[in-house]
Amino acid sequence: MLSTFKALADPTRLRLLAVLARGEFTVQELTSIVDMGQSRVSRHLKILTEAGLLSVKRQGTWAYYRLAGSNHFFTEIQPMVESRLNQDSLATSDRERLLAVLENRRCKSLDFFERHARQWDQLVRDSLPTAAYQELLLASVPDLQIALEVGVGTGNLLEGLRHRAESVVGVDHSPVMLEQARQRIMLSGLNGIELRLGEMRHLPVSDNEVQWAVLNMVLHHAALPQQVFCELARVVSPGGGITLADLHRHEHEWVRDAMADQWLGFERAELEGWLLAAGFELTSFQIVSGETSEHDVVLVSAVKKHPSAHAAQF
Repeated sequence: MLSTFKALADPTRLRLLAVLARGEFTVQELTSIVDMGQSRVSRHLKILTEAGLLSVKRQGTWAYYRLAGSNHFFTEIQPMVESRLNQDSLATSDRERLLAVLENRRCKSLDFFERHARQWDQLVRDSLPTAAYQELLLASVPDLQIALEVGVGTGNLLEGLRHRAESVVGVDHSPVMLEQARQRIMLSGLNGIELRLGEMRHLPVSDNEVQWAVLNMVLHHAALPQQVFCELARVVSPGGGITLADLHRHEHEWVRDAMADQWLGFERAELEGWLLAAGFELTSFQIVSGETSEHDVVLVSAVKKHPSAHAAQF
């Protein structure tokens, strides 16, 4: 308890905790948000980490800081601390710079997909081939009325989803990607598919509108994966669920620039933690391996069991 109070006894460390309560950020991003030099920020992060208030997730040469959840005393007092932090005179400017960091992540991703949409499928096959997993993904989606695909891309999964659901809603943040998907739908003669322009964190979907959501190789592009799961909990009806296919953790740092990836794949523990916090219960986890040159894929299914946790408010 004493180490926790010592760690909290500094206004800069309190500001960092308030920021990290809203997501995971690198040291460079945190220096921008709190408008402070890197050495000072790093020192404060070290103190908070040693006190068990923060943990560090390393992705290649990047390190993301997050609230740890392992300090049970801080977990108990955290709601009160956060309510006071939001009243701090610097809280507003910190939130504004935090939003600017997230917008920078979003714009980089959108610009990349707009430029490469017409060659996207080939780019994926050439740059980071994966194990064959799509049949397993589709088999994990139950027969239902309305399915949602988040990050529909060029639409190569839509036909398979349409066979599992009476209607499908496909969402993507790139107009050029949606146009590629729309052309694919027209050529295949499929009906019952509606495409919508929108972001993963703010889906153009009503509360409880869909019974199942699919994320196919898109979560590693998300600025804040936790918020994506909280948003899915909003749009998926009770008893419904999600299926996610994504890259297993790797160290191919070059994909950040070559493929606009935010994350170098995922491990079970972090995915299960995000799902649980959003109100989902993991029902299956599988690692799909392919040939030597093919990257492993994590295939996850989860069901919505209780009301979602409160997503961070921006």
